[in-house]
Amino acid sequence: MDLSVHPERQKFPFCIVWTPLPILTFILPFIGHMGIATSTGVIRDFAGHYYVSEDNMAFGKPTKYWQLDYTKAKGGVQGWDAGVAEASEIYKTRMHNLCCDNCHSHVARALNLMSYDDSNSWNMVKLAFLMLLHSKYVSIFGFLKTWLPFCVIVTILLVLSLGI
Repeated sequence: MDLSVHPERQKFPFCIVWTPLPILTFILPFIGHMGIATSTGVIRDFAGHYYVSEDNMAFGKPTKYWQLDYTKAKGGVQGWDAGVAEASEIYKTRMHNLCCDNCHSHVARALNLMSYDDSNSWNMVKLAFLMLLHSKYVSIFGFLKTWLPFCVIVTILLVLSLGI
């Protein structure tokens, strides 16, 4: 089993992946779109009403990833994949809600279904925070895609407010 992450091929086994949301991430760079990958690295993300995409994230290729330890999933590899699959089937029947039932909720459901790290208390806030702490950028371009718009906006606002 290949556990290697391959951003160039868009393969992220046992990873939570993240990509910026246009406009929203430009203002709040810690908010973005999230997905979860299977043991083979196939990304699943709750992309809209009644739709979970496969290997085609709704807002572009991942810019960050956090690889988790599949041995912490109840049932190991099979438990991980079953959790991702079941969460995806559940979210294919759900309306997307930006604030309450979204891509982060889909990932949290998958982790809860597999009892990842013996926990059933995964939620979107916890995931957003942990992703901020533990994720790695896929490349310098991923870092720039995430932070450059925010830095430009802050610079413009500073220049305007200081009257430079």
